[in-house]
Amino acid sequence: MKSIWFFVGLLLTTMGCIVAASGIYSLINPPAQPKIFSHLHPDLWWGLFMLLFGLLFALRGRTDASR
Repeated sequence: MKSIWFFVGLLLTTMGCIVAASGIYSLINPPAQPKIFSHLHPDLWWGLFMLLFGLLFALRGRTDASR
């Protein structure tokens, strides 16, 4: 039986990949009319943040379920 944190980690990892991919796309192809603070690339940073913590939760949830 898997821990709930494993599935939370999978969800965060998936969403982090999608948001980070959107950030990478906006780096390569910037919009014609940028939004406020778009020069800081928050989608890329939040995507990487979610990806990191998603992997952390998934690995932690996987090891907790084996105990």
